[in-house]
Amino acid sequence: MRRTRTNPKTGIAYRKAGTALAVAFTFALYPAFTRDAFAFKLFGMRLWGSEEPEVEVINPVKYAVTLNAADADKSLKESLENSSLLLADKDKPASGDLGLLIKARDDRDRLIAALYENARYGGIVNVTVAGKNVDELPPNPVFDHSVPVPVVITVTPGPKFTLGNVRLEGDVTGRNLEEYGLISGGDAGSLAIIRAGNKLIDDLKAEGRPLAKLTKREAVANHATSTVDITMAAEGGPVAPLGTVTVSGEKTVDGDFIRRYSRLNGGEPYSPEKLRKAADRLRQLGVFSSLTIKEAGTLARDGTIPLTIEVSEGKHRYFGVGAQYSTTEGIGLQGYWGHRNLFGQAESLRIEGSVSRIAEASSVEGMDYSAGITFTKPGMFNPRTTFKTSLIAKTEHPDTYEAKTLTGTAGFAYELNDTDTAAAGLEVQWADTEDAFGKNEYLTTSIPLEFIRDTRDDKLNPTEGFRAAVAAKPSYEALNGTFFSSFEGSISGYKGLGAEDRLIMAGKLSGGVLVGGSDLQDIPTTRRFYAGGGGSVRGYSYQEISPYNAAGDATGGRSYVVGSIEARIKVTDTIGIVPFIDAGVVSEDVTPDFSDIRAGAGIGLRYATPFGPLRLDVAMPLDKYDGGNSFGIYAGIGQSF
Repeated sequence: MRRTRTNPKTGIAYRKAGTALAVAFTFALYPAFTRDAFAFKLFGMRLWGSEEPEVEVINPVKYAVTLNAADADKSLKESLENSSLLLADKDKPASGDLGLLIKARDDRDRLIAALYENARYGGIVNVTVAGKNVDELPPNPVFDHSVPVPVVITVTPGPKFTLGNVRLEGDVTGRNLEEYGLISGGDAGSLAIIRAGNKLIDDLKAEGRPLAKLTKREAVANHATSTVDITMAAEGGPVAPLGTVTVSGEKTVDGDFIRRYSRLNGGEPYSPEKLRKAADRLRQLGVFSSLTIKEAGTLARDGTIPLTIEVSEGKHRYFGVGAQYSTTEGIGLQGYWGHRNLFGQAESLRIEGSVSRIAEASSVEGMDYSAGITFTKPGMFNPRTTFKTSLIAKTEHPDTYEAKTLTGTAGFAYELNDTDTAAAGLEVQWADTEDAFGKNEYLTTSIPLEFIRDTRDDKLNPTEGFRAAVAAKPSYEALNGTFFSSFEGSISGYKGLGAEDRLIMAGKLSGGVLVGGSDLQDIPTTRRFYAGGGGSVRGYSYQEISPYNAAGDATGGRSYVVGSIEARIKVTDTIGIVPFIDAGVVSEDVTPDFSDIRAGAGIGLRYATPFGPLRLDVAMPLDKYDGGNSFGIYAGIGQSF
């Protein structure tokens, strides 16, 4: 059953982990789908399925477009190119000669707007079609179609303007101009001016004034001095608390539940941030395809601001399949079915199963199997409490042990505030294992306790903040009469550097100890600590990092420390590279022994998507076990931590 290798330090034989290579794909499918739903693209390349249906163009006219902007710097030229629909659609024909003329005129307006966004208020955009200016062409032009119709865009950017005199009037008089980027000599781009006006209104609304509005936003360009004088005025309106909250668009989700779960209570102070958090909270339920919280245009008679939560429900039933391959674990298949609104209050039910080690295991019995069912009830007792229960059966055959387990859990999570969550529950696990200590059976009852503080700005791809967690799991193993407890903690932090956070430094440190039990074998195999693999020290095989006995069998440990550092470098808006270093140690004693630290280093590729970055990491062990794996490849969705 076990493969061996030799430790270069001791000469002891160890099990061989092999070379890890794993890539997984998962597809979510719904009851109502079309043939086109099976089309799949990755990094802009269609891997399978038909392309999106093409729209038939009536009277297609091919054209060739040229952009001349000799005096534009690299940044401005890129902005102009991104704004031009003629360039974006250069491989697609226009709809008739008139359609080409309309497109050319629209492009001139878009390019002028791009100049204004870059503070080029003296710029000139000239567009010719077939050699004639678009303003000189007749309403129904006729072009020669023997060759693509030539379209030439000539842009003279002119000087870059800066801010001149800035005045704030009305209820924003006297505010600090620097807070809004409105300083003399500063950025005079149209977007910067619009952002400044929006921030003025946001700040007024943050004072509890829901009807705040901008009454004047005037910009006057002085071409003699290349400056722009700005005048802005705003009206704050009265301070008003939240009023009645109504729900519209709901069908199967209980409207009263939506209202309660939003936590927008009448009489509380109005706050845009409170509305944003309520919308985020409701979206996280997963039952809505769209959601908007709208404020009334006027106050109610009692002086409050009425709110309307507008929702559109998504499909509640879903199912999916997945597959993966590893050179050490063989082929894996997964499947699941779920319901997001079981009883009308966003209760979720998920049933899933998997089989792995196909083609790697010598028999059907040697494969890994998993089946489970999970039920989650948000808003249990009150909007801040979530109830979750699950029953999961597994058979596992990693190199370190073999185990059959049946685990039942039930517990509550309570949101203390916007960043802190506390959780407690009950867990019962039966385990039949074979490991370095032979065959053993365990029946363990535990009380998992956890506290989490999460200040990250984005859960899938954070640029600022941190996440810290501490957990305790007092346990009693009934078959051997053993009391023991595990204590674990972790913290991960993120810091964006440079313009637009083009570099993000990320780090994580975690550790744990097991106390109780006179001998290590008294503690269930699945509760001992191991490290290695995509979730801890990349480059090493799954659970490869462990104390080993004289026979070369992994025993698991009573303590561990694992750390990671990543530099997440954004190459383009969608593609990034991530050099990283992981290190970890697992010790047989409660106090970690740092004499055998194992480290791995590598580089990753990230591709940004609306649902989080696609991740591909390649890592090598810096101090590999003799006969151990030489590298590992890890793929997934979301950052590694």
